[in-house]
Amino acid sequence: MQSVDLAPQELRTLVAVADEGGFSAAGARLGSTQSAVSHAVRGIERKLGVVLFERGRYGARPTPAGARAVAHARRVLRMLEVMVAETRGVQTAVVGGPLRIAAFRSAALHLLPPVLARLAVSHPGIEPTVRVVREIGPGTAGEVAEGRADLGIATVGTGSPVPPGLVGDVLLEEPYALVHPAGHPAPRSLPLVDWAENCSSYTRAWWAAQDWIPAATVRAEDDGAVLSMVGSGFGMAIMPRLSLTGAPPSVEVTDLGVRRPTRKVGYVTTPELAATAVVRALVRELRAGRKPQVSRV
Repeated sequence: MQSVDLAPQELRTLVAVADEGGFSAAGARLGSTQSAVSHAVRGIERKLGVVLFERGRYGARPTPAGARAVAHARRVLRMLEVMVAETRGVQTAVVGGPLRIAAFRSAALHLLPPVLARLAVSHPGIEPTVRVVREIGPGTAGEVAEGRADLGIATVGTGSPVPPGLVGDVLLEEPYALVHPAGHPAPRSLPLVDWAENCSSYTRAWWAAQDWIPAATVRAEDDGAVLSMVGSGFGMAIMPRLSLTGAPPSVEVTDLGVRRPTRKVGYVTTPELAATAVVRALVRELRAGRKPQVSRV
């Protein structure tokens, strides 16, 4: 196969067009013109021998090949940034630079803060940013695979700990519990309050086997809204432990017993970023705060 050389600026052009959804907006972001960006993309397409963007009256959208190219472009550009930071860090013996983290809501609220506090003490030169991503579809792992995050806090499966092409580990296994208005005499008779991210495929079999759990009649945007609705008497919910951290006194948490479902939470990153100093430092702190896992019975 003939080798293809793409300059960093060409990779930045691909990312800009994908992010901005068109050549004009990408040109404005890059300090260039629409025609220059369009010409650059055509040149990249000739080099690769594939069409990378579908052009239309509403802008430019990556083709499947284009989406893959853009993901690789983001990851290559990130590694170039890391190369600069780490080679300079050799002289100063300081681990530093940006660190992009994607996390679902309850992990961002309750799991990451103490980890980042320890990281700030051990490596004050690291500059973490956290973006909350809904754990639906590709979720946080998708952000890592697409090159938008260096590490994702994700819910992971039992058979395959991490998605193909990524590396990672399980940090904790948390139980689900029944949550209901405090003092309610028959919480299982209440309507079910739920949200889209709840009940991963790894707990769905247990969920489906419980004839006392009705179909959700009240749906909320996130787990915080679920707790608020339950506390206001709108129904009961079945939620994982992280979501119940700091639950208000208006709700009561009841254990579901030894056969309760659990959810595994871990981290994922790319093989190339796993070897970088900033990601290694974060992983050490994540593992240092690892909680004992809850065994399935």
